[in-house]
Amino acid sequence: MKLSVLMPVYNESGTLAEIVARVLKQRIKGVDSVQLVIVDDASTDGSTEIIEQLAGSYQQIEPIFQKKNRGKGAAIREAIEVASGDIAIIQDADLEYNPDDFQLILTPILQGHADVVYGSRFLIRRRVQDRYSKHALGNRFLTFLSNRFTNLKLTDMETCYKAFRLQTLKTIPLRSDRFGIEPEITAKIAKRKLRFHEVPISYHARTYAEGKKIKWKDGVVAIYIILKYWLVDDSVKKD
Repeated sequence: MKLSVLMPVYNESGTLAEIVARVLKQRIKGVDSVQLVIVDDASTDGSTEIIEQLAGSYQQIEPIFQKKNRGKGAAIREAIEVASGDIAIIQDADLEYNPDDFQLILTPILQGHADVVYGSRFLIRRRVQDRYSKHALGNRFLTFLSNRFTNLKLTDMETCYKAFRLQTLKTIPLRSDRFGIEPEITAKIAKRKLRFHEVPISYHARTYAEGKKIKWKDGVVAIYIILKYWLVDDSVKKD
């Protein structure tokens, strides 16, 4: 099995080298090779140069450089296009999520029990450090709303850690450019009736002062997207 790690990057120079090293040191039972697709979303803080250096040091890295900042969703779309693994997982370029959880997240897919796995920050509270309680409450509300319209029973729809069988992911059309990618992909997975698992993960939240980028306006957009893809079936790419 080959794993493709999809990493959108925008102005993460302070954590980029460390998170890449953490990802590439993982040894996952059932995974023979790892491809790390890093999409630089027109960073302005030196992240671009760091990615170039890292790509020269690690042959597993496939770098993509966007000339214009378009958002996390657009970066993930670009990464999916060039990903070549059997399984894909999304990894942010900060240190909020720990790649040591990869084995736990990927095992249901590797064992043939799931098509999609989400890593939940809320299944086991003691493993979660979240200093931004308003943000956590917003996540819980959006997850509740998403569940109402998808008939899923998630605890953390907004999680970064989403893993998929890559060939299935490549058949799902994704339209959102920013953080709306989270509710959009969840709604489309539900429409496709894919086999879904959720597992607990660790989490170390950061504040806006430390670089968190999602804003309250993204929450409003998320509500719109939840409603939109409840009404519109756009879950399969047309030829």
